[in-house]
Amino acid sequence: MNQYSVTSSSLVKEKASELGFHKVGITAVDRINATEAQRLQAWIKLGYQADMKWMANPKRQDIRLVMPEVRSLVCVALNYYTPHQRPESEEYAKISRYGWGRDYHKVMHGKLKQLSIWLKSLDPSVLALYYADTGPVPDKVLAQLAGIGWIAKNGNVITREYGSWVFLGEVLTNLELESDRPHTEHCGSCTRCLEACPTGAITQPFVIDANRCIAYHTIENRDKELPEAIASNLQGWVAGCDICQDVCPWNQRFAQTTDIEEFQPYPGNIAPHLLELAKISDREWDKRFPASALRRIKPEMLRRNALANLDASRQKNDPESNYF
Repeated sequence: MNQYSVTSSSLVKEKASELGFHKVGITAVDRINATEAQRLQAWIKLGYQADMKWMANPKRQDIRLVMPEVRSLVCVALNYYTPHQRPESEEYAKISRYGWGRDYHKVMHGKLKQLSIWLKSLDPSVLALYYADTGPVPDKVLAQLAGIGWIAKNGNVITREYGSWVFLGEVLTNLELESDRPHTEHCGSCTRCLEACPTGAITQPFVIDANRCIAYHTIENRDKELPEAIASNLQGWVAGCDICQDVCPWNQRFAQTTDIEEFQPYPGNIAPHLLELAKISDREWDKRFPASALRRIKPEMLRRNALANLDASRQKNDPESNYF
């Protein structure tokens, strides 16, 4: 296996770039120290994971439980930014940029599968297992260790080249590859994301409470009604939330339009009307969001989110009015 150590590191990066990944970095499994697991445990102890029970999976705290033979992790990033802007009027619903185009899982998995098949072709003994926001692996921690970017105060990974508008993925392998330098943190004294969050979900730099997060509640919360503290502060968001990314200086200065056509917005995802989504039928939902990451937000949830926005707008502008 050692015959592939240094040589294959450069070859792996070349192959990843050839497949269309915008960033690639490598880290050794031994770099993942106990401190990261302790931070995760402390975060879970505070209850900040809300109903995301999968965050407590022991595999997240020990990647060798995912693949006992793992020695290296090939980390990749795809830029998904498009320059389209949402209209400001309150009649429109807001959808996070990550969900504007084709489901990123499908795009990432297709490329990661090709990379994994290629790695296995190097030698019959090579193992490769890939994930893209789908497995019990600490994507962001690995991305920072591999030099992709740094974990910012809003919990997102920021890259120098693309800001935080990137999807992350990784391939676990038993190959011994030369590691890249971990990325240093460059948020400095900036606190724009903390100040901009309308629900105070960023409780302190680098610590996010999902119980207060608009993105969590619009995507993961399956309850019939949203908590009042969230519902009254949605500011038009019905699917995710980009507030902390929109105000980030790194994103404002360095965002680049993606060259991946599949991430271009589907018609209707940039400026949907709240009234339309509040009444969307299950059939219309199924037709409107094909091959979309937004399918995780079931039609009843989308209606709930839109109605909560309409109610908040009514309470603010005209308490006597009624939309239906």
